[in-house]
Amino acid sequence: MCAAAVAAGAACSWYEPAASSTSIAPVGPALPGQPGGVFTTARPTVGAAVDDFLNRPSEPRQPIEFPHDVHVGKNVACEFCHEGVDKGPAAGLPSVRTCMICHEAIATDRPRIQQITALRDKGLDLAWQRVYGFDNEDSVRFNHAPHIRAKVECATCHGNVAEQTVAQRSVEHTMGFCVNCHNERQAPVECVICHY
Repeated sequence: MCAAAVAAGAACSWYEPAASSTSIAPVGPALPGQPGGVFTTARPTVGAAVDDFLNRPSEPRQPIEFPHDVHVGKNVACEFCHEGVDKGPAAGLPSVRTCMICHEAIATDRPRIQQITALRDKGLDLAWQRVYGFDNEDSVRFNHAPHIRAKVECATCHGNVAEQTVAQRSVEHTMGFCVNCHNERQAPVECVICHY
């Protein structure tokens, strides 16, 4: 299959006219992640397209190394930093304001806290990237709130965060994973529960 794709790509390049001195230069600067100024609706690189096809999400880059293990070890509830997780579909990501509720007075000498304080002083916020989520193409509608009400532990879907510093994808949210969990808990498994 891959050999056919490579051969097709090479064959197509044979039919492209050679660039001449009168050819039109690309319009605009290169787009992020793309080698030239040519717009494409596909992925920015072949590697990104392969990862997308194989459902391999990219590793998120976080603005700071948030020590989940320390906070869980001090019995800070997930809901404290991830506001709204018990009330709606999305788990909120902590803002500088949320961090400063405690860190206005706690561990103020630590470099990470000083970094967060500097962001607050500049009027900036933390640019977190979600670790878990579904692509629009998956047509999945996930809501945290009913899972929290059903007493599903966060670790069921997010792994043992108490052993992590920066959150990592340690559980793959496949349809099989979700259906098995629903079956074990005798939760509904009708398609419209999760898909729209």
